[in-house]
Amino acid sequence: MTALTTQELVTNAPFKADHVGSFLRPERLKQARLQKENGEITADELRKIEDEEIIKLVEKQKEAGLKAVTDGEFRRAWWHLDFLSGFDGVLFHETNDGIQFNGVKTRAHGIKVTGKIAFSDHYMIDHYKFLHNIAGDAVAKFTIPSPNMLYFRGTLETDVYRTHEEFYDDLIAAYQGVIQALYDAGCRYLQLDDTAWSLFFSEKGREQIANRGSDPATLAQLFQRGINEAIANKPDDMIITMHICRGNFRSTYSSTGGYEDASKTIFGGLNLDGLFLEFDDDRSGGFEPLRHIKRPDLYVVLGLITSKKGALEDPERIKERITEASQYVPLDQICLSPQCGFASTEEGNVLIEEEQWAKVRHVVNIAQDVWK
Repeated sequence: MTALTTQELVTNAPFKADHVGSFLRPERLKQARLQKENGEITADELRKIEDEEIIKLVEKQKEAGLKAVTDGEFRRAWWHLDFLSGFDGVLFHETNDGIQFNGVKTRAHGIKVTGKIAFSDHYMIDHYKFLHNIAGDAVAKFTIPSPNMLYFRGTLETDVYRTHEEFYDDLIAAYQGVIQALYDAGCRYLQLDDTAWSLFFSEKGREQIANRGSDPATLAQLFQRGINEAIANKPDDMIITMHICRGNFRSTYSSTGGYEDASKTIFGGLNLDGLFLEFDDDRSGGFEPLRHIKRPDLYVVLGLITSKKGALEDPERIKERITEASQYVPLDQICLSPQCGFASTEEGNVLIEEEQWAKVRHVVNIAQDVWK
């Protein structure tokens, strides 16, 4: 039997055993980033170390049985701020305070919109090219924040935008540009990461919506537009998925609640190829909202394995939950992954690398048993 080509592999993405993208940073990389910050090494010296550690990471992902490999977001401090600040008109900056995550506070960093948002070039295109060149027989998967994250996390410090719609006009055009540039660089498997949808999942989130001068129905339409129009021009041979997150910093979270209140939009209104969904504990609610999936070509990646702690889940219970989910969406449209990345920021979750790789192998082994 001949091996599948990379393009044939991509058509099978998302994979039955998949992952969200970020991995714990090796101590050598953490030290190098600190040395660069202190002026002890140059940017070129840091990049060389990043390159070496990413090469090791890709091999470890393959050894664990993954068919899609990422760069672990090893060149980033944040899963979203670093990327968004690569657009014209968006600036990374120091803030007065960090963000509270269930009692744990992040560093005081943020992004602000200081002018018209546009794509002229983006430094992370080179990050993808490096991954593409070392992926070998695996699929190079790249992860970027959803366009909704600039609305959700960015501060508007310009009068160039009079309405949310005008803001999204430029934001969508910028995303169309960067997605095409990634495609031209060889990217065929792209994942959008989005915590903004969690606003609809709880009363606290709905209060945030009201504080922004909007209402849930209007905001859901805006978020839907942001996703669908950003990916509207994607080529047919490019797979684009989205991971919906409730926060992931140092093994904590920022929001709770099930998918029900936004389920018709998320499961019935987004033109994505797949959805990575958190279902690792009671905070995410039940599988009933999946009933709104009507498309036979929309894949659901169940995040049933937690990335927040090292203990391995009972494999039989995970298989039972996959069976439960298959009451609402066919089994052949279901995949399995950790509920989030292992290091949404460079600090990483509170587990060690050996536990991280045991989790990944756990996903692969369970998937092999379920989808024989």
